[in-house]
Amino acid sequence: MKLRPTILLAIAFICMMSYTSCVKKYICHCDIKYSGYPGLPTNTSKEFEIQDLKSGAKTTCEKESDSSVTNNIKAIETCYLY
Repeated sequence: MKLRPTILLAIAFICMMSYTSCVKKYICHCDIKYSGYPGLPTNTSKEFEIQDLKSGAKTTCEKESDSSVTNNIKAIETCYLY
């Protein structure tokens, strides 16, 4: 009967490992395009890591996408997960 707590601990350990194995590091890549004045950089980009489940990382990354206009300078930022 001493085997029963060991089996429960093993099952708990396997469940914990299977959940944490789904959490990975993903890279969010954002392309930024400027327009409105001559001499602005045409394209720039940035990247950052997100550690989450794939669906959560994708949502977080896509929330970074933005479009703004400041002093007639238009910036369009498009982000995607890879």
